Amino acid sequence: MEIETSAYEGDEAATLEKITKRIEVYPEGFLVLEIDGEVVGFINCGCAHDVEMSNEDFKELIGHDPDAPNVVIMSVVVVPSQQGKGLSRELMVEFVERMKEMGKATIHLMCKECHVRLYEKFGYRYLQPSASDHGGMTWHEMSMDL
Repeated sequence: MEIETSAYEGDEAATLEKITKRIEVYPEGFLVLEIDGEVVGFINCGCAHDVEMSNEDFKELIGHDPDAPNVVIMSVVVVPSQQGKGLSRELMVEFVERMKEMGKATIHLMCKECHVRLYEKFGYRYLQPSASDHGGMTWHEMSMDL
């Protein structure tokens, strides 16, 4: 929870309850990065047949189907003291490989404008500004075909 709140502003960070539910409901979609036994980052997701990025209920895994072909990333976070070291790339590369091994077809995410170029470097393509105003922020939708 501390990592989530350190990476997101205001109300955009997931609550402890949401993070706990994501781990319990879909542990296969929760990837943790540790350095010397300390958790320094993670990615978590859910899966859907029809992706609607602005669906706030999905952040609580309402409508999640582990067998669905489309992955929706909810959080990609690295503690501030470890940022700029390529750890988000390591997390993303491992995450994409795991989703391919699971037979998923696409990965979707929303990010702020300042992160669009970073995700494009990871292989995502820009789709559109999102209808979501989660946390009172402006979001942009991106996806990757696997």
